[in-house]
Amino acid sequence: MNLLSIKGVFKNFGGLAALQNVNLNVRQGEIKALIGPNGAGKTTLLNIISGIHRLDKGEILFKDEKINNLPPSKIANKGISRTFQHVELFGNMTVLENIMVGFYARNKTSFFMDGFKFSFITDSEKKIYKKSREFLEYVKLGHKINEIALNLPIGEQRILEIARALATEPGLILLDEPAAGLNIRETRELGEIIKRIREELGITILLVEHDMELVMNISDSVAVLNFGEIIADGTPMEVQKNRDVIVAYLGEEEEVQPGYNVNT
Repeated sequence: MNLLSIKGVFKNFGGLAALQNVNLNVRQGEIKALIGPNGAGKTTLLNIISGIHRLDKGEILFKDEKINNLPPSKIANKGISRTFQHVELFGNMTVLENIMVGFYARNKTSFFMDGFKFSFITDSEKKIYKKSREFLEYVKLGHKINEIALNLPIGEQRILEIARALATEPGLILLDEPAAGLNIRETRELGEIIKRIREELGITILLVEHDMELVMNISDSVAVLNFGEIIADGTPMEVQKNRDVIVAYLGEEEEVQPGYNVNT
C-alpha cells in the first residue's frame, strides 16, 4: 500500500526546470531513500511535499488524499513531519522544551517556557512533559534534557530534530540529509535510530541522503534523481548496479560501492 504517491510533478524556478515529471511512491512502513548528485532536486521535492514550495503541475497524494499546495501547517496536521538539511531547532530553548513544542504543535495545547512550576500545570501539559521525556530517552538524549539545544554537538542536534519531528505523531517523516556533518560513529548511531523508528513505531520514512553506506544499509528502496528526473527506483542492490546511476554519479561505468560518498 502506498502511503505517499507523487504523480507527474513539475517545478520550475524562473527558466530552470527543478523537477520534471517526477513519479514516486513511498509504501506504508518502508524506509525510502531519495539520492542524487548535488542540485538534482531532492530538497525541492521535499519542500513541495511539505508545502514550502508550490508545484507547477502534477499531484501529490498522502493516504489517498490530495495535498497539492496545501500550507505547511495543514500538511503537518495530516501527519507529515520533517527535518532540514541545516538543523532548525529553537536554539535558546532546552532540549526538553524543543520536544514539548512539537507536542504543542500537534495537540494545540497551551504551553509556556519560562519559570514554569510543575505543580501548577494542567493534566494535558503534564502528559506532554512526560511524553517528551520518553521520546528523549528513546533517542538516548534523556541525560541532556536541561541543556540548551544550541550547545549540543551537531550529531545530537540532528537527533533532537528527529525527536521533535516524532513528537508531532506523524505517519511519515521526511529527513533531509540527517547525516550531514556527522562522523562515522554518529552516522552509525543515527542509522540505528532511524531503523528503530520504522520497526518499533511503525513510522514511514522518506530519506534524502548523500552518505551511500547509510542509504544502502537502512533503506528498503532507493530512488535516484538527476537533473530533476527520476532515473532509477528499486532495491538498494538494483540501484547500486544501475548503469544510469553509475554514470550520473561518476561519469563512467563503474559500480558504485557501499561506502562511496557522492560528496567526495
